[in-house]
Amino acid sequence: MPNLSRRGLLAGSAALIAVPATTSTAAAAGIRGPSGEKILPGDVRFADLTQRGTNRRFVAAPDYARVVRSPQDALDAVQEAVRANQRIAIRGGGHCFEDFVDHSDVEVLIDLSQYDEVTFDERRRAFSVGAGATLETLYKALFYGWGVTVPGGGCLGVGVGGHFSGGGYGPLSRRYGSVVDHLYGVEVVVVDARRRARLVLATRDNEHRDLWWAHTGGGGGNFGVVTRYLLRTAGAQGSDPEKLLPKAPKSLLSTVTLYDWNTLTKAGFLRTLRNFLDFYERHNAPGSPYATLYSPLILAHKSAGGFLLSSQIDAGVPNAAQLLKDFNAAIVEGVSPAPQLTDQGEGPFLQRTIQRSIPEDVAPRRTKYKAGYLRKGYTDAQLDTIYRHLTDPSYHGPESTMLFVPYGGQVNTVPSDATATAQRDVMMKMVMAAMWDDPAQDAQHLEWTRSTYRDIYRETGGVPVPNAVNAGSYINYPDGDLADPAQNTSGVPWHALYYLGNYPRLQQIKKTWDPGNVFRHRLSIEPAE
Repeated sequence: MPNLSRRGLLAGSAALIAVPATTSTAAAAGIRGPSGEKILPGDVRFADLTQRGTNRRFVAAPDYARVVRSPQDALDAVQEAVRANQRIAIRGGGHCFEDFVDHSDVEVLIDLSQYDEVTFDERRRAFSVGAGATLETLYKALFYGWGVTVPGGGCLGVGVGGHFSGGGYGPLSRRYGSVVDHLYGVEVVVVDARRRARLVLATRDNEHRDLWWAHTGGGGGNFGVVTRYLLRTAGAQGSDPEKLLPKAPKSLLSTVTLYDWNTLTKAGFLRTLRNFLDFYERHNAPGSPYATLYSPLILAHKSAGGFLLSSQIDAGVPNAAQLLKDFNAAIVEGVSPAPQLTDQGEGPFLQRTIQRSIPEDVAPRRTKYKAGYLRKGYTDAQLDTIYRHLTDPSYHGPESTMLFVPYGGQVNTVPSDATATAQRDVMMKMVMAAMWDDPAQDAQHLEWTRSTYRDIYRETGGVPVPNAVNAGSYINYPDGDLADPAQNTSGVPWHALYYLGNYPRLQQIKKTWDPGNVFRHRLSIEPAE
């Protein structure tokens, strides 16, 4: 059995609030740097700030950076940049897969990473989260403070700033929905028609509800600088913090199944993938006994030696152990030789969540990501295409992966126009990730990724045009190729793939709240005319 690299398989697929619960390290120590000072090239901090991105194909080169530690810092930073007519980019966790922040046109980088306080706002009966917080900071604060959680992602280094506004999801989404189903409000620095920056609090029930709605899946960097989020589950009543967000599981059961490319036949691969997709089609109803089952299938190129299925389920649901056993049996049915199954047993919720998270890569790589939503399992022809590209002997990509992530369930109980997250009739997400280090290899890795994706969707113009099987793509896995006519030959614009029928409303909100198009990038929302 090959010794599979966790870094290669998992890292390559990642990347995919008045009583304080916790504070940032700096605040806890009573240490705060100067508020919003300009950090210029030559400053010892400049390189670290401009190289915080996760994709080394793009590196920021702004005129200066500002590290904001409060809403006022953000307001001041935006106003000064707008007054000087400078191009702004905002960075939270640093996990953008394209050049939305690290673009040559960017002149001012606003870094939110130090504004990460998580508290409970008694007045608004909601948890307040600084937009610079990472998911790990948030999960720990919510769990240790109140025993609650949100259905966010499994890559704990991701920042909440972009994750929330893009309609984030994770291991608990099939039970509790998208994170935006628990987003009560958003505080944003916006710029009006007179180019005046101001701070606005928009909630699902105040006069700025349209701005709140735009941040429930409209994507980051489109409407302003988010400074904090307010979390409270839709429909939650009372003022007890422990009842305003989902209760965290007590513990998780988990298994790992390892597949060896040296022994797996084509028939075995196709049967494995069909079993997996069929299982989630059958068990996608809200309230299913399998609603807490989360089992991403991480397919690696054959040059990696193998691939894996990583599974977990809430140990507290009835017959959890038998459910997990039956799932694993369903996936290997008809597959010979059988893969290697390892039972990892039961572990405490937060401890096991951290152990199973996608680790932060201390040395970011050169990457390319592409994605698609599935309403149903791929056709036999599409599965055959996947096999052909993953076993292509002319390509060496041991850290290139195709990830299938279970989704749907409770997500699908919300109307597609109730939030900006439009895909509310799906069962899974597919995420491709190529990863490498040498710039000289850019062309070969980009071509493999692009050709694989085009071939999977060759019947719909090389992209996941919504139909019985496809439901477009996910804005938090941005892919500039969708706006390239050479890659997207479908005639369907990129924004229809990400936002479906919600795009015109997003354009109207953009016109209202960012009429000067101050906040923009390669796939940003265009103001309505």
